[in-house]
Amino acid sequence: MIMDFIDGPFWYFSLIVFFSGIIWNMGSIVFALSKVDLSVSRGSAVSGAIKTIFTRFAADKGMAPHIRLQIIAGYMFHLGLFALLFFAAPHILFLEEHFLGFGWTPMPHWAFIIASEFAFLGLLILWLHRILNPVSRLISTADDHIASILTFVVMLTGCLALLESFTALRLLHRFSVELFLIYFPFSRLMHAFTFIPSRAFTGAWFGRRGISS
Repeated sequence: MIMDFIDGPFWYFSLIVFFSGIIWNMGSIVFALSKVDLSVSRGSAVSGAIKTIFTRFAADKGMAPHIRLQIIAGYMFHLGLFALLFFAAPHILFLEEHFLGFGWTPMPHWAFIIASEFAFLGLLILWLHRILNPVSRLISTADDHIASILTFVVMLTGCLALLESFTALRLLHRFSVELFLIYFPFSRLMHAFTFIPSRAFTGAWFGRRGISS
């Protein structure tokens, strides 16, 4: 009964919430971008947008020495998670069977172990800094902690689900993923989709005014 619910109705419900939320949020951004800018152009909005998208991958030189730990941990987590999501064999097989109809070569087992360690360590460092650093703790909200904990649970249950002989572990991972998908559009996790449009909008705004962003 529980297996049928998790693999069936709850899975489809989480997908509907996830994609509907993403479409709604991205549509709001596109609508905001569609407003006519009546200011006098003093530079290129396009070049400003492109420049800002890429330059924001590196921290400001003045700030970098003070946030070096967050930068390193952030890249460890995001790159590790990206590798796990799109190059772990179980995920490639799942995407091929349920969404894409084709697959690609997965990363070897040793690369999976390294990516997992990078992702876990990066996430733990970021979360510990959030709760131990006085400033980060002050500006953090419940959403920040919920997102971190949900992401950790999804990754942990994913690793446990590799023990395919235990159906309960696979269901636990599937259930945690479904909770993650439902929560995603209503949280700061949406930055996974909005960070590029946000950077582009900021860069275009400053670029049109001839200001370096």
